Amino acid sequence: MTSRIGVEGGGASVIADGGPPPPAKDEDELLVGRSPGQLMWIRFKRDRTGVISAYVVIFFFLIGLLAPVISWLYGKNPYTVYADERPELFDSAGVPVQPNGGISGEFWFGLEPGNGYDVFTKLLYGIRTSLGISIAVTLATVLTGILLGVTAGYLGGRTDYWISRVIDFLLAFPAQLFFIASMPVVVSLFVSPRDETPVYVRVVALILVQWFLGWMSLGRILRGTTLALREREFIDAAKVSGAPPWRIIRKEILPNVVTPILVQGTYMLPNFVTAEAGLSFLGVGIVEPTPDWGQMFAKASTELVMQNDITYMFFPGISMIIFIVAFNLLGDSVRDAFDPKTAR
Repeated sequence: MTSRIGVEGGGASVIADGGPPPPAKDEDELLVGRSPGQLMWIRFKRDRTGVISAYVVIFFFLIGLLAPVISWLYGKNPYTVYADERPELFDSAGVPVQPNGGISGEFWFGLEPGNGYDVFTKLLYGIRTSLGISIAVTLATVLTGILLGVTAGYLGGRTDYWISRVIDFLLAFPAQLFFIASMPVVVSLFVSPRDETPVYVRVVALILVQWFLGWMSLGRILRGTTLALREREFIDAAKVSGAPPWRIIRKEILPNVVTPILVQGTYMLPNFVTAEAGLSFLGVGIVEPTPDWGQMFAKASTELVMQNDITYMFFPGISMIIFIVAFNLLGDSVRDAFDPKTAR
């Protein structure tokens, strides 16, 4: 066995050929000099559950975004009434003749009892509708929570008092009952009860109603975080340097509240998905023929479907369970990546 002699740190060291490799650098040394964002990304990539959940969530968003393309390649759309166009596929009660709702190579998820809509394309567009509305509500609530929460926390005094009292008042509302009761009222502001309600009016109403009672939790969290930040030395230094309040909020406060914003956002969106689906299920949200996750649940709960095609519930049910669980797991992983002290 040969050896070579090297000088390291002023002393001699002998490295035998064929011996074990030199020890790798300590893992903590590799993290030195990294920015907080880079550290968060490194911790997140190590969380296998979080990474898998992120892929699942991205998959659902791609389905919603590319629903028209997939529908075009599939050769069908969610608005064709096959009970009228191809009555031979249904019996006298409007139930598909083939078992399991008529699942076949032509209709991958079968046909809906009654009108005979294609279930596969209806699910694609239903995901698109529910996620689109929920994303809009999440963005609106996050922006409102940032505006009012940070303003209350930084300015304090009467501004903080009145914003906090508004938050307390709105938190006293029973959210689900308020959604159900207010949807017809909000819709009537845009359309006369004698006229048919356009789809965009129902979408706007769903966004407004959920936004109205959706921003308070984030606003309260950001208020508390801002109250703690405004007492820090770097805020005092910015004030002494003559920086105006808006610049201090934009340059000093907002970068330090990104963590609660992202974490709460990942928890809020799936809650809004289920809330929107619940309103459509109860008949005060999206209605036929516009596809929607909740509306598919409402159809699956009818006597015609329950008695003749129990598999119809399988497709919207399993897809929503997978999405909600994946998004909640993603929220946990994002929280742990930003604050490793909370990791289980």
